[in-house]
Amino acid sequence: MKKVKRPPRGTRRRDVPLTEAGIYTAALRLIDADGVEALTMRKLATALDANPMSPYHHVPNKDALLRGVARMVGAQFRTVMLEDAPWQERIRLLATDFRTLAHRHPNLMAYSFSQPDIIQPEDPFWAALIATLEASGVSHEEIPQVAALMCAVVIGVLIAELTGALHQWSNLKPTAPAGEDWSPDVGPEEDRMFRLVLDTIIAGLESRLAAAGDGEGIRRGVAPEAGP
Repeated sequence: MKKVKRPPRGTRRRDVPLTEAGIYTAALRLIDADGVEALTMRKLATALDANPMSPYHHVPNKDALLRGVARMVGAQFRTVMLEDAPWQERIRLLATDFRTLAHRHPNLMAYSFSQPDIIQPEDPFWAALIATLEASGVSHEEIPQVAALMCAVVIGVLIAELTGALHQWSNLKPTAPAGEDWSPDVGPEEDRMFRLVLDTIIAGLESRLAAAGDGEGIRRGVAPEAGP
């Protein structure tokens, strides 16, 4: 009987066909462990126990791979939205859940936040934010701009958190006047700072909505209520 020649141990490849979902999941594990910069298509193939060229049948290059992984993670965004809750609480919940997702995969999200297409119209987060702004009373024409600015502020804060910059900035020691010593207090916790950011965003939007309401009343000939 003719002896079947087997490949050396460690060189056998999987017989199960690769899928995009499997490739993205393996890539995310590598990114979580070592960062985006360390990810290569060859390392991915090794992690998949596949031929080095096999991943290219599903994703043409690393950029496409990263976009696919980002879409997969973005689709994981979940928040329990209570439609009868005040819009202020809905915004807090959305932002907090988005922050939780960012800290779950910090390496990927730090990279994704630098990409202009990080948020797409079909993303669950964006759709929920648009619905919340509609419920708040923001005019239909201004909703995209307000949503974009809110995302820019929240993402900017999260980038500073993920890179450690926010912690460093919050503990900067001011220059003390000549002859005076200054001892900094312990820097505020990042959780509290994130709540402060949300408070500021919400207060600003409340003020704008109130001003818009007064302006509409004036146009209809209704005088705004007098202050105390």
